[in-house]
Amino acid sequence: MSKRPRNDASTRVVIAGGGVAALEAALALRALAGGRAAVELVAPEPHFWYRPLAVAEPFGVGEATRLELSRIASEVGVTFNLGGVVAVDAERRVARTSAGDDVPYDVLLLACGAVPEPAISGALTFRGPADAAPFRMLLEELAAGDVRSVVFAQPRGASWSLPLYELALMTAGELAGRSIDGVELSFVTPDHRPLELFGPAGSEAVAGLLEASGISVYTKSLPLDVVDGELRLAPDGSVPADRVVALPRLRGPRIDGVPQTIEGFVPVDAHGRVQGVSGVFAAGDVTTFPIKQGGIAAQQADAAAEAIAALAGADVTPRPFRPVLRGLLLTGTEPRYLRRELALDSAETSRVESQPLWWPPAKIVGRYLTPFLAAV
Repeated sequence: MSKRPRNDASTRVVIAGGGVAALEAALALRALAGGRAAVELVAPEPHFWYRPLAVAEPFGVGEATRLELSRIASEVGVTFNLGGVVAVDAERRVARTSAGDDVPYDVLLLACGAVPEPAISGALTFRGPADAAPFRMLLEELAAGDVRSVVFAQPRGASWSLPLYELALMTAGELAGRSIDGVELSFVTPDHRPLELFGPAGSEAVAGLLEASGISVYTKSLPLDVVDGELRLAPDGSVPADRVVALPRLRGPRIDGVPQTIEGFVPVDAHGRVQGVSGVFAAGDVTTFPIKQGGIAAQQADAAAEAIAALAGADVTPRPFRPVLRGLLLTGTEPRYLRRELALDSAETSRVESQPLWWPPAKIVGRYLTPFLAAV
């Protein structure tokens, strides 16, 4: 018979991961459960990366930052161990790490993120900080006149396309600022309209920015691969391309003992409980929720943390996950703040402003993580 979480201070909560969802959950549990939960963070690498500003690195106007997870864990009041969770024995309530360690738990929260993979053959895949240098080289090729056409291609399955729009708009701004003429910039998306995740107002605003920047837009077009200086499209056609910049396709990390889709994502309910596995929760990019974005991951982590805190005996009424999408779009000039409620029973709430729609006006909005990082 599997063990049940104990409603006392010995309830052991293991959080697998070291990204936004993992840290938001750790901070939420500290605030909600206090001493009722002993939290252990188990992550495959020693650093937390704040990645959204990676798109600004090639242009010299920002950079991704990293923090030591051991230091964060110490400040938050949780323990930290290095290792990626690769298997779960739900009957014994034990998680197995890539190092071969067995980590016992009363409650397990999977916040492992997703793995980026190239989606378009022949393209420069922009995944984050590691791809800032190759993109900077592309800018220099444009300045030297060696590259005359660049296509920004959103592949199918790229569920958070805002960084690609940022790269396109900032590239156009860079060319204008350096008086580099004669370069053709294009944007290809399978969506029906630009950045349609943010609804009518957000899409209209972004379409206007693309047009003002001289970027040609191809909607309802699936980019396939780069062949002989062209980006082939489905259902038909192609776009001239000396270079193609694309987002990666994401897949979930394989975890034995946990139900996952073919793509590796974990199904959960509105409180983050993994379907069919007692005592296991999941939040963030590893789940089947289609939008893979830091603010969404934080909201999922909050819902899961409230349910876990209640299991630990805290006086908390768990609230279900009701996604609100917030995006700070870097344009090379004045940024845009976009917001939209995504719950099925919500009225249309698409908004876009040049002034902050939330505070602090961070790229990743987490109830607990944002103020914590602002104070670090």
